[in-house]
Amino acid sequence: MALADYTKEFKFNIKLATPVILGMLGHQVVALVDNIMVGQLGSAELAAVSLGNSFMFVAMSLGIGFSTAITPLVAEADGEGNREKGKSSFKHGLFLCIVLGVALFALVMFSKPLMYIMSQPPEVVDLAMPYLTLVAASLVPMIIFQAFKQFSDGMSMTRFPMYATIVANLVNVLLNYMFIFGKFGAPELGVVGAAIGTLASRIVMVFYLWYLLSRQKKSRFFVVGIKIFTLSQAMLKKLLNLGFPSAMQMFFEVGIFTSAVWLSGILGKNPQAANQIALNLASMTFMVAMGFSVAAMIRVGNQKGLQQFRELRRVAISIFLLTSVLSLIFALGFILFNGDLPKIFLDYDNLALFADNHEVVKLASQLLIIAAIFQFTDGLQVVALGALRGMQDVKLPTLFTFIAYWIIGFPISYYLSMHTSLESMGIWIGLLAGLTASAIMLFIRFNYLSKKFIQLARE
Repeated sequence: MALADYTKEFKFNIKLATPVILGMLGHQVVALVDNIMVGQLGSAELAAVSLGNSFMFVAMSLGIGFSTAITPLVAEADGEGNREKGKSSFKHGLFLCIVLGVALFALVMFSKPLMYIMSQPPEVVDLAMPYLTLVAASLVPMIIFQAFKQFSDGMSMTRFPMYATIVANLVNVLLNYMFIFGKFGAPELGVVGAAIGTLASRIVMVFYLWYLLSRQKKSRFFVVGIKIFTLSQAMLKKLLNLGFPSAMQMFFEVGIFTSAVWLSGILGKNPQAANQIALNLASMTFMVAMGFSVAAMIRVGNQKGLQQFRELRRVAISIFLLTSVLSLIFALGFILFNGDLPKIFLDYDNLALFADNHEVVKLASQLLIIAAIFQFTDGLQVVALGALRGMQDVKLPTLFTFIAYWIIGFPISYYLSMHTSLESMGIWIGLLAGLTASAIMLFIRFNYLSKKFIQLARE
């Protein structure tokens, strides 16, 4: 095929992915706003949010990863025009997400004492404990929202989760301002105030998305009159077979970034704060790639339902190319502004904190150079993963992500950070190695499987 056969899909891919990207950036903005506002209080407070959220990221990775099983099933049913199959996929997915949300909340609460034995700065742990209690409670509405979002994405109605996320962000910013700094008559709660904003905004997000979907002709049938406890064992098994490996894929990736938070905490509060800043900025660009991963999952799922495997491969490759172009732009941005971007998170006018803030910015700017390099492999691996989920291929990709992040990436991060002078830089070199290995293996798997589908269709 000629290059034009792929580039002509760019416009539609961008149209489909943009609401997903904005919605995901919205989730990231919740964390960004928390970090910027809390960062004004000092590096210890910023490190506390980082430590608390590290537990949340692990739990959220399981919930969000599991919920992605809903999208390809709904997309396939939508491609077939089978509404009953689509509603069954969503209903069973919603039930499992509710159960999982409650279980993850309990798991985080039981895990809280681990912070005292992880060699983290004591003042950071003391600040993180009350913050984590409230943020952990927000897991339940967060995972329920994901069920609705994945259904909405599978129906190619990607703009509605974006609207819900925008409303949630407005609620979060207002409540953060009130409760972190004690404005409009609210108590000044510092780090705990940020947790209140996060919990309230996620509750609002669920109800508003349900309201939007219930008002749309295309989706009303699916979200109204759900008999949540009338369940099919076969459909539950199908979702578990797709959802569990998907959850583990995200868990392995998020887990290595969480380990970066913990390793940097061993190095001290300033390295931990610098890691959090670099991670926040890299996560913003990752959300763009994630948006195109969802677009790949939707479009590949549709083409699978239609049994159009040549189109499936062409569409997926067009998304790979588009993501690579955007990765180049992000990489250049990180390189050109690596010294300026970290300053957004800190109060440079506070003379009492100047020495700590200067060290944090210096460290974060170095990490952003490595983040610039892994823009390409991070984008490729997540889009390949989305395409494979659309093909309902999840078992081998799960093994690949484990090997990439925990057999290759983490040992490099640990050795270079704990046993060489690279320290924080060593952590991120390990991240780069893991992402690169994941991208190579997942792309090879997609290339093999998509060609195999085409060959089988011929026969």
